[in-house]
Amino acid sequence: MTDRPERGSRRRAARPDRTSKARPKSVATPKNGESTGRSTGGANSAAASHEAKDRERRREAREAERLRVSRSRRKLGLIAAAVVAVIVAGFALVYLTPVLSVRKIEVTGNVTVSEEEIVADLDILLGEKLVRVDVGSAAQRVAAIPAMASVRVQRMYPSTVRVTVTERVPVAFVDEPDGTHLLDKDGVDFAVGTPLPGVVRLVTDTPGPGDAATTSGLAVLDSMPDALRGQVGEVRATSISEVSLSLLDGRTLVWGSSDNSERKSAVALTLLSQPGQVLDVSSPDLPTIK
Repeated sequence: MTDRPERGSRRRAARPDRTSKARPKSVATPKNGESTGRSTGGANSAAASHEAKDRERRREAREAERLRVSRSRRKLGLIAAAVVAVIVAGFALVYLTPVLSVRKIEVTGNVTVSEEEIVADLDILLGEKLVRVDVGSAAQRVAAIPAMASVRVQRMYPSTVRVTVTERVPVAFVDEPDGTHLLDKDGVDFAVGTPLPGVVRLVTDTPGPGDAATTSGLAVLDSMPDALRGQVGEVRATSISEVSLSLLDGRTLVWGSSDNSERKSAVALTLLSQPGQVLDVSSPDLPTIK
């Protein structure tokens, strides 16, 4: 029959041709350390993005530093301007206005020396700029007054000069051709006048602060307690180790040097209750009465 071969040929035609099948294309495998074209592009993009961010951070840091320096410079400029303004204002206040000028002079501590004499020797004019007052020189001028033991001159802002003085206190006197000279505890001859009660006569060859006998005699007088000193009318010092005292009751107290005066004073107070005209305490452990 003619139709069978046709069916057979259809079966053969329907079968796929194994030889005609397309083989899959091989894909190249990247070697170690290499990447495909797509992977390289992504890495480059990430690196560029990171670099851009880093540049932006550096730019922002530079801008912040510039602003910080600018603010710091402005701040320093304002501070400098303020300091200059204060200095200029202070200079004007001190030197160009009458606000800090001398308007008052205070004197304290004077007893026998008048305030007028002190102010005259001070030689400071009212209206003078207080900052220009030479307090050291002013103090030296006042200290030249013989009765002054110490002088202190101070500027008391805004407008006062204060003078604080300590006068010499007479403890002894010496008779001189021109009158009675008063001496303080250091032997300084500072005035001529009438001695007050309690000021004793000093008898020595060359009275004065540089004389050893004077220094010894006045040291003895200064070391005595009031109960004993009140009975002394005269101190006689012929040398540094030969000091004697004439008491108001007419007796004589032989003292010797000014050494061990505290012990000598205690013994002398005991001997005063004993009869005798000459009380010798020059050796206080072996006192004698004559």
